[in-house]
Amino acid sequence: MSHLHALYINGTWVEGQDSIVNINPSDTSDVIGQYAQATSDQVGEAIQAARQGLAEWRQSGLEQRYSALMAIGDELIARKDELGRLLSREEGKALAEGVGEVYRSGQFFRYYAAEVLRQIDERVDSVRPGIEVDTRREPVGIVGIISPWNFPMATAVWKIAPALAFGNAVIFKPANLVPASAWALTEIISRQTLPAGTFNLLMGAGSSVGDALISSPDIHALSFTGSLDVGRRVAAATAGNLVKCQLEMGSKNALIVADDADLDLAVEAAYAGAYSGTGQKCTASSRLIVTEAVHDAFVEKLVAKLQTIRVGHALEDGVQMGPAVDARQLESNLAWVSRAQQDGAHLAFGGERVECDTDGYFMAPTLFTETTNDMPLNREEVFGPIASVIKVRDYEEAINTLNDTQFGLTAGIITDSLKLANDFKARAETGCVMVNLATAGTDYHVPFGGRKNSSFGPREQGRYAREFYTVVKTSYVKLQ
Repeated sequence: MSHLHALYINGTWVEGQDSIVNINPSDTSDVIGQYAQATSDQVGEAIQAARQGLAEWRQSGLEQRYSALMAIGDELIARKDELGRLLSREEGKALAEGVGEVYRSGQFFRYYAAEVLRQIDERVDSVRPGIEVDTRREPVGIVGIISPWNFPMATAVWKIAPALAFGNAVIFKPANLVPASAWALTEIISRQTLPAGTFNLLMGAGSSVGDALISSPDIHALSFTGSLDVGRRVAAATAGNLVKCQLEMGSKNALIVADDADLDLAVEAAYAGAYSGTGQKCTASSRLIVTEAVHDAFVEKLVAKLQTIRVGHALEDGVQMGPAVDARQLESNLAWVSRAQQDGAHLAFGGERVECDTDGYFMAPTLFTETTNDMPLNREEVFGPIASVIKVRDYEEAINTLNDTQFGLTAGIITDSLKLANDFKARAETGCVMVNLATAGTDYHVPFGGRKNSSFGPREQGRYAREFYTVVKTSYVKLQ
């Protein structure tokens, strides 16, 4: 059996109660490694360690924090090819995307290293003479972080980096499907000048480790990215203990293709939004809302594009789309294909499992036409390389269709009209809007998050992250 990758608690690598084997979804005969599984008791140990680490880390000098975060970012960027390969090997996204994710993770750490030095608080005069008032931000405390499998490093990092930058202690539980990237990140962090207990890695099942973490009254904040159903449970559990909560959950994003759209641009945006990362993105544009004037031409061009896409092993040169993350996700995707057809959708392309040289969870990029917005395919998150076209009369019907959903993360439009673009930006009921861009793809220095059932709590990323990872203190001083 391969080397056991241990948990990290209180500055020490420790064993768990048992372990799991991490399998490459591009080649199920490829064992990436064996990873320890924490017990619920070890959650308590990590919280105790975090309490001790927090006391020291929150008092650390700015340059100590800056240097530690910058060193982590620099190493991630320097090792982007190596770690990107590991990421793609365990998650299944094409190698270029894996390398890009690691590089972006390094950028997050560099950005928040710089934020450490950006000390901007407020001093104001009191309404009462002779009194001075100042407000400042302090660490929220012990932060639990639960990250998803589709971005094994980036989503974790955009939570971890600001948490550490603002002086908090972290307990990190990654998705059990992708422990390798989390362990590699932890190994880098373990070599920095953080006090013991400041950062802890607890690999394990959500039903044990995750539940113990979200139910603890001894943490101060919990940041979660995952499904809506689990997000509701996280919200309920943390509310019971009045623990600060931040949730990024499901989506059903749409891309509008307007009458005046550049169809080549529309096809590229639709492909990048719906199929990159095998469609396993919360920002994926799985609904393509197309006006009837350009519908037929757009569908023809998109099908032609899909015919050129090479599906295969994520690490092979020239592969544009890798496998589903595991057998369960592939089965779910194929079940959606059957269900959509039963509901009356027309399968315009794909829909089948793809056989490759290795035994993996490969599926063709899939496109449905003749769908309506009330079909289950267009109401529920699929999380696979499946997009559906909804034909509408005009822009007005398009924007109403776009907003007719329980979710509200991202939305896009392809148009040459400044008037339509501005109207769309104002009326789209989402947290992020894209004009003449794919719905997937966001910057690290600006806020990210959604509305409705997509998000709950303060925004992530950029300077907005401090709203979650800090608390405000107001001080009054009588001047002598």
